[in-house]
Amino acid sequence: MGPGPGDGLAVVAPQLRALRRRAGLTLEAAARAAGLSPAHLSRLETGNRQPSLPMLLALARVYGTTVSELLGETVAGRDAVVRAADMEPSPAGGWTYWQAGASGRGMQALRLQVPYGSQGDIVRVHPGEEWLYVLTGRLRLRLGDATHLLGPGDAAHFDSLTPHRIAAQDPGGVELLFVHTLLQSPTAALCLGITPGETP
Repeated sequence: MGPGPGDGLAVVAPQLRALRRRAGLTLEAAARAAGLSPAHLSRLETGNRQPSLPMLLALARVYGTTVSELLGETVAGRDAVVRAADMEPSPAGGWTYWQAGASGRGMQALRLQVPYGSQGDIVRVHPGEEWLYVLTGRLRLRLGDATHLLGPGDAAHFDSLTPHRIAAQDPGGVELLFVHTLLQSPTAALCLGITPGETP
């Protein structure tokens, strides 16, 4: 019998809990900051629910870390160059991403493959900035009340406090480069209205 659907969460669940505690956040405070319910975050931390990439991005911002660290991946050193051969694809919630930057930085760089019909209804709002560049396909970007259609070579750079969502416009999906700022505690806690020093 092959691996079950929860087998890949063996590392993720305890890592999510450990990084939340390292950030000094209660389950309730972390969930609120990431736009999740405490029950949902609890299920992620116990391995009863698989996180989507947007959830991982939100939690990485709140914890001041990267998606790779949330998934228990390690990047050797803090090298300035990331070779294509070292970029392993990682699936999360229907999306696929490749870590395109070093860990331990103030920004996270990813290459994303967003399939058609995946996560298009999830609206995000959080402190920071995002930049994206469409490589292939067409991207539907919703920023506040405006919707933009971006094709290959088009880019967007926006304040993440603007409600936003992204989706593939066509059945072939869309591939893009994505860079976002990471929030570091305790600054992140202050920005998000979390009381510093709350115990996990």
